[in-house]
Amino acid sequence: MSVLVGLVRHGAHDDLGTWLSGRTRDIALNAAGRDQTAALARRLAGRGIAAVHTSPRRRTVETAAILGQGLGLTPEPQPAWDEVDFGAWSGARFADLEGDPAWRHWNAARATAPTPGGETMAAGADRALAHLHRLAERGGGGPVLCVSHCDVIRGVIARVLGLGLDNILRFEIGPASVSWVLSHGQGTAQVLTLNGTE
Repeated sequence: MSVLVGLVRHGAHDDLGTWLSGRTRDIALNAAGRDQTAALARRLAGRGIAAVHTSPRRRTVETAAILGQGLGLTPEPQPAWDEVDFGAWSGARFADLEGDPAWRHWNAARATAPTPGGETMAAGADRALAHLHRLAERGGGGPVLCVSHCDVIRGVIARVLGLGLDNILRFEIGPASVSWVLSHGQGTAQVLTLNGTE
């Protein structure tokens, strides 16, 4: 059994580029984010989307709600797609984190670097990837949208492509983008498209 999965990053919000929102700053979408997401819903109409799964954070729930409304679906919360638990870094300003050697190490060595009291990049990527494979093993129905966060989606894409997690900053996952992955279950999948915003 295989399933087509659209990995959707939440729409834009006012923390982008300034704060590491993480699981602490439960920020809402801004007007641009709502518009981006509505445009994505229009692009996805007619594609036979069967379900919308979402991280429990406010920005992803709002994104999923807009998609669901446009596609006639009720989003389903799925903790597997939650943001990486950044521990003590969650809710900090990026400008403040830049002076932290541990933060610089994290960004240079995502495969092995720890977070202060949170989870590893590997743990975040692997829990989401396991859910993606379960979708295929469950079988049936059309494509599924999974609304999540930049690092989680990057981690899943890296795992599917066989890239080390140290390389995830080499590709972009923009707000309200969709990356399509075909999951065959049993730990196998293919990346079909990346960071689609048009």
